[in-house]
Amino acid sequence: MAHRPIYLDCFATTPVDPQVLEAMLPYFTEHFGNSASITHQYGWEAEAAVARSREILAAAINAAPEEIVFTSGATEANNLAIKGVAEAYFSKGQHIITVQTEHNAVLDPCQYLESLGFEVTYLPVQPDGLIDLDSLEKAFRPETILVSVMAANNEIGVLQPLAEIGRRCRDRAVFFHSDAAQAIGKVPLDVQAMQIDLMSLTAHKVYGPKGIGALYVRRRHPRVQLAPQLHGGGHERGMRSGTLYPPQIVGFAKAVALGIADMESEGNRLNQLRERLWRQLSQLPGMHLNGHPTQRLPGNLNISVEGVEGQALLLGLRPVAAVSSGAACSSTKTAPSHVLMALGHSAALAYASLRFGIGRFNTADEIDRVAECAIAAIQSLRQASMAN
Repeated sequence: MAHRPIYLDCFATTPVDPQVLEAMLPYFTEHFGNSASITHQYGWEAEAAVARSREILAAAINAAPEEIVFTSGATEANNLAIKGVAEAYFSKGQHIITVQTEHNAVLDPCQYLESLGFEVTYLPVQPDGLIDLDSLEKAFRPETILVSVMAANNEIGVLQPLAEIGRRCRDRAVFFHSDAAQAIGKVPLDVQAMQIDLMSLTAHKVYGPKGIGALYVRRRHPRVQLAPQLHGGGHERGMRSGTLYPPQIVGFAKAVALGIADMESEGNRLNQLRERLWRQLSQLPGMHLNGHPTQRLPGNLNISVEGVEGQALLLGLRPVAAVSSGAACSSTKTAPSHVLMALGHSAALAYASLRFGIGRFNTADEIDRVAECAIAAIQSLRQASMAN
């Protein structure tokens, strides 16, 4: 078998942790029941597994189990939160606030709502990727019904000041939604302390299975009502119809539990590996760190490289390392990253970017090998560019 490149794209997805797979396997075969079939043992077993998983996920963000609504992933959760609030509170107001650097799973629903007559304010970010809280203050209107700001950016890893945003939203009786797909199991999240009303989660960014996510929906102080986006059997308290998938749900909960158990030690290890990589790369001239240097996800390193073409650099690294130039869901688009452009980069510098996603199974030796390869590729490309 040919040697596979070192995987450093953990913000696109992560491998399923063996402990997660072990927890999931019995629910494919032995405990295969439908959790809605509550008239026999098979259904009871599935229902109990789902209930335990709800408790684990709720505890991870300081919520109540009944406030966890399972979805197919964070994209569906974002759509349910944004469009669900817009439809349910249409008579109260038609203004939404979000951020230019949000994931497309937030930006696209907002643009869809604009086509229906809603107004959306897209807040700019500062050069380090953080929002300006004063800009948020000025964006509020009497008709504002929702603010959506992601917890951690999927490209540059920046952690937004959720508690400060939540306080401002609560003071104005505006719902606060946060896409925490990249943050769950990696950094502390507390929907009570942060005054978050809706939070989107997913499993596959934290060593769980793909195809499963959840939306936290606050039930009291204040209670959030949502217009369902999927209609059918009335599952998930009527907010998301569809038969639940216990193997994925169990895997989701196990993955988050593992992440929380090792959050501090693993976060420190990943930060050390990230700094190790950046120290070596930054010895070259014309290297730009994208995003706040410390207020970012562990293991995230996003850089722009002067004097090279991003795709050529990716090709140069491909035999040694699997990395990306931005969001995996936008990897086929030819436009430069909207996140990097929002930081104030030129299109050329935004194109010449790399996102390294260091993860649980990476080692210091792998980091050194990738750094050596990246430095050689950058120097070679620059020399070729000068020769032309």
